[in-house]
Amino acid sequence: MRVSRIFKSCKAFFYRKDGASGIEYAIAAAMVAVVLTSFIGPISDSVNSIFGKVETAMSNADKVKTTGTGTGS
Repeated sequence: MRVSRIFKSCKAFFYRKDGASGIEYAIAAAMVAVVLTSFIGPISDSVNSIFGKVETAMSNADKVKTTGTGTGS
């Protein structure tokens, strides 16, 4: 009884047409993942370079001598 019910459910799953769009979305997501992983190295290098420049600029800004009063005037 239970086996035939599982078989009927599997058969209905394979014959449904609306499941095809889910598979298409999965394939599209896999393709996007492949493209993203191929670009992750260059993007990572660029981001690290940008943050390195920001870090250098901030550490240099800390060394600048100011003569202001600190009151905003």
